[in-house]
Amino acid sequence: MNALRRISLSVLAAGLLGALTLPASPAQDASANGTVKLQPLKWDKFKERLAADKNVKFTLVDVWATTCGPCKENFPHLVEMHHKYASRGLGVISLTLDDPSDAKAVAAAEKFLKEKKAVFTNVLLDENYGEGYDKLNINTIPAVFLFAPDGRELKRFTMDDPDHQFTYEQVEKEISELLGAAADAAK
Repeated sequence: MNALRRISLSVLAAGLLGALTLPASPAQDASANGTVKLQPLKWDKFKERLAADKNVKFTLVDVWATTCGPCKENFPHLVEMHHKYASRGLGVISLTLDDPSDAKAVAAAEKFLKEKKAVFTNVLLDENYGEGYDKLNINTIPAVFLFAPDGRELKRFTMDDPDHQFTYEQVEKEISELLGAAADAAK
C-alpha cells in the first residue's frame, strides 16, 4: 500500500473513531474540537448536564431564541466569556427556546451558532414550544443563569422586572468574582 493511501486511511479511521467517541463531559462537547453542535435535550436531561462535568466550578447558561433580537445582539458576550473564563473553570451552555418541531427555526439556530463560533455546549430545549419559560420560571428572554457544580442555581439575570434590566457586563462581573473566590478558597 503506498504512503498516500495509508495516510488517507489513517485520517479516515481517526475521523470515524472520533465520530463514534462520546464526549467526556458537557464542556468538551464542542470546544475540544472546535465544532458547533446543537443538541436537543429534554428538561430533565438538561438539568442532569448542569452537574455532569466535575471539572467545572460554575456553569453559565444563556437562554435565547432566534426570534429574540436582544438575545442575538448580546450573544457575542457569551462567546467572549467562554474564551475568557473556560480555562478558569467556567462551563458555558447556550439554551435555545426555539420551537424544536419547527425545522426552519432549528436550522436558523444552528446557522446562528456556527456564525458566532459557539464552540461550547449548545442545547435546544426539546419540550413543547413555550414550556421552557415555565421550567425556567421566566417571562422573557434573554435570561442568564449561574449554576453551582452540583447543578444548583446560584444567580439569575432576567429581563422580567422592567426597572432592573441586567447587562452582560454585570454577568461577567459576577463570574469574575465567583471564580476569584473559588480560586482563593482552593489556595
